[in-house]
Amino acid sequence: MTSPHPTAPHPAGGDGSAHAHRTGRNLPVAITTGVVLGAIVIATLMWWHWGFALFSAVALTAGVQEVCNAVERVGAHPARWPVLVGTPLLVLASYALFDAGQRERALGVIIGMLAFMVVAVLLARIPKGPDGFLRDAAASVFTIGYLPLLGSTCTLMLADDHGGRRVLCFLIAVIACDTGAFALGVLFGRHRMAPRVSPGKSWEGLVGGLVVALVAGAVSVRLMLDAPVWVGALMGVVVGAVGALGDLVESAIKRDAGIKDMSHVVPGHGGAMDRLDSIVLAAPAAWFVLYLLVV
Repeated sequence: MTSPHPTAPHPAGGDGSAHAHRTGRNLPVAITTGVVLGAIVIATLMWWHWGFALFSAVALTAGVQEVCNAVERVGAHPARWPVLVGTPLLVLASYALFDAGQRERALGVIIGMLAFMVVAVLLARIPKGPDGFLRDAAASVFTIGYLPLLGSTCTLMLADDHGGRRVLCFLIAVIACDTGAFALGVLFGRHRMAPRVSPGKSWEGLVGGLVVALVAGAVSVRLMLDAPVWVGALMGVVVGAVGALGDLVESAIKRDAGIKDMSHVVPGHGGAMDRLDSIVLAAPAAWFVLYLLVV
């Protein structure tokens, strides 16, 4: 999840106030929204997994809409309706089967729905003729791969033993990395990590975020999943590293599209993708590490 310029360097001797001004965020609103969203996520993961599945379906669908809007700004025209309809169906149908103990059928639904969406977007583009077909088809398939494909691994994680705790450990590591990167970047950031994509991010912030994610992952996995500390530490580092790349991916999309935020659907934060950017890329990595190493 992207913090506002989470690893932005500031001039030596500064107190970070200029950085806070540059974010352009209403901090009280952003904090309130973050607390509300955090409470929803924790409550559903601990006591009502269907609620988290519904929340995920809504968030991913909003992300699809935002990515399609961004892609259209650079001249491509993805077939959005098959993905807008298919994404929540994939999440909810697969989780319903997982919840019923039908794991193989649930996996089949995930693969089948992804394949069906690809077929649907290709066929939906045919009536517009051949001009720009490759461009529009590529944009459509990119959207499918970026959101429903990567996001479906959260459903896989939720369906495993102690699934709510697994997802919570993963999200704790993502948030810890963001928070550590923000704090260390503001305090010590000097060397820009990817100035052409996201000028505010520094290598010092990234290292700080990874260290905090390592500790958070080690503690949370040990306490909530009763797994070895090294497994949690590995999960935290992997999630932090891949999540940072997810942040850069979304920054590149926004920079190419010439926008600051994907939308304004999340008060104080921007769009759904401004919260999902780290999560969607890091989710497959977290699922794989925990699937392999936590019995």
